[in-house]
Amino acid sequence: MRTETPHAIYLKDYTPPAWLIDTVDLHVAIHDGYAEIRARLACRRNPRGAAGALILNGEELALRAVGLDGQALAPSRYTLADSTLTIVGADSGPLPEAFMLETAVRIEPDRNTRLSGLYRSRDGYFTQCEAEGFRRISFFPDRPDVMARFTCTVEADRERFPQLLSNGNLAASGISETDASRHWARWEDPFAKPAYLFALVAARLDVLEDSFVTRSDRTVRLAVYVEPGKLDQCGHAMAALKKSMRWDEERFGLEMDLDHYMIVAVGDFNMGAMENKGLNIFNTKYVLARPDTATDTDYQNIDRVVAHEYFHNWTGNRVTCRDWFQLSLKEGLTVFRDQEFGADTHSRAVTRIQSVRTLRVGQYPEDAGPMAHPIRPASYAEINNFYTATVYEKGAEVVRMIHTLLGRDGFRQGIDLYFQRHDGQAVTCEDFVAAMQDASGVDLSQFRCWYARAGTPHLKADGSWDAASRRYTLTLTQSLAPTAYEQRLTDAGVAIETGPLHIPVALGLVLPDGSDAPLRLAGELASRGATRCFP
Repeated sequence: MRTETPHAIYLKDYTPPAWLIDTVDLHVAIHDGYAEIRARLACRRNPRGAAGALILNGEELALRAVGLDGQALAPSRYTLADSTLTIVGADSGPLPEAFMLETAVRIEPDRNTRLSGLYRSRDGYFTQCEAEGFRRISFFPDRPDVMARFTCTVEADRERFPQLLSNGNLAASGISETDASRHWARWEDPFAKPAYLFALVAARLDVLEDSFVTRSDRTVRLAVYVEPGKLDQCGHAMAALKKSMRWDEERFGLEMDLDHYMIVAVGDFNMGAMENKGLNIFNTKYVLARPDTATDTDYQNIDRVVAHEYFHNWTGNRVTCRDWFQLSLKEGLTVFRDQEFGADTHSRAVTRIQSVRTLRVGQYPEDAGPMAHPIRPASYAEINNFYTATVYEKGAEVVRMIHTLLGRDGFRQGIDLYFQRHDGQAVTCEDFVAAMQDASGVDLSQFRCWYARAGTPHLKADGSWDAASRRYTLTLTQSLAPTAYEQRLTDAGVAIETGPLHIPVALGLVLPDGSDAPLRLAGELASRGATRCFP
C-alpha cells in the first residue's frame, strides 16, 4: 500500500477565500444505515479574493444532485474529485457574482470510525467538525474564514431518536407529513459561524433542564443531555454552567446570546469537549459526577471544562480564527479565561500551582523535543497534530503576560476593544495583540515575537546589594536555544524570528525583620506595594 507524504501548508501562503457563503440551509434525514443531506448555500464572490471557480471540500460523500439557482447543473459545469467539488461558469465563462448552490449527498455515518463528521454512537448520531469534519457531511469551503448563518432541519425516527438538536434556537418541530413514525426539528443560528462549529445530535438521551436569567433580564433555557440512566450524575455540570455564565458577565461583560444553551455528554467522543455554538458536545468524563464515585479533582475538572467550552461562545465563536495557524487565538485565550474562572471560583494560589505544574510537566518537554513549535506555527502538514500543550497551555501563559503588562483593568479594556472591532469576524493573533496595545497604550511590538518563537527561554538573574547607597542591582540575562523547528523553517526557505522575548518580571525585596521593602526604580518615587512588575 502506498502512503502519500503529507503536503506542508505555510502561513505565508495564506490567501483570502475566493467565495463567501452568507447562509447555509441544511436538511439532514437519518435512515437505517445512511443519511441524506441536502444543502442550499447562498454564495457570493469575495471582493478580496481571487477570481475563479467555486471549490468546495468533501470527503466520502456520494453526490446525488447539484444545482444552481433552482436548475440542475450540467455535468460540464462541475468536476468531482476525491476531496473537492469544483463549480465553473457556463461555456467556461465566469460564475455569477452571487447565486444559490444546491447539493444532495448520501453518507454512511454507521461506518464512520474516524469520529469526524457525522457518526453513530450507541444511543444515536453525533457530530465532530473541528478541525475539518464538516466536509464529511456536505460539500462546503471548509475553512474557518468562511462564516455563514446556518439553519438545520434534522429528521429521524421518533421512537429511536426522540431528541433532534442542532446549533442556535429551536424554530419549529413536528411529525413528518409522509411518515408518522418520523419527526423533524428546525434549528436556526442567528450568528455567522465557520463550518467547524456546526453540530447535530439525533439520539435517545435523558435531559436535565434549567434556566438562567442574564444581566439584561433575558431568560436562557439550559439543558444537559446524558445517556439514559445517568441523569443523577449531571447536576454539577449544570451548576458549573450557570456559574460560568454569571462569571463571564461580571468579569468580562459577556452575556449569553442565544435562547437555548445545551450540553450533550457522549461516551464515544474522542475529544474532551467541543464548543459548537449553543450545542456543546462533551466526553462523559467532563460531565458525569456524583459524590460516591467522583473526587474533588473530578468536580474541579468539570467546572473548568464546562467553563472553557462556554467561554468559547465569545472567544472562539463570535470571534474566530482566520486560519488554523491562529488556533491559539481562541484556545490560549480561552484557557487563560478558564484558569481565571478557576482562580476566582476555587483558590487562586492552588489554581496557579496546578496551571504551572501542567505547563512544566506537559509543555516544557514538548518545547525541548523534536515537536517544538511556537504557539502560532508557520507551517503544518496535519492540523490535528497541533492541538498541543504549546498552543493551549503556553498560549495561555502568553495571554497571561499581556494581562500582567496591562493590568486587570487594561486587559479588560483590550478585550472590550477586541470585540468592538472584530465581533462576527475571523481574525489573527496580530488583531488580538493590536487591540490590547491600542486600548492600553502599552507598546507590544517586541512582545509579538512570542507568537513566532519555539522553545523555552531561560533567564539568569544576578543580584547585588550596596548597603551604603541602599541600592539593589538586578541583572537579567535571557537565552533561547534554537530548536529543530527553526531548522525545518530554514530548510524550507522560511524566514525565522530572532531577538529577545518580552518578559515581564515581578520583583520584591524583604527586609531583615521580614517586612516588605518599598521599591522604586532609579528616578521614580517609591511604590506603595511590596512587589513591582517590570516589563
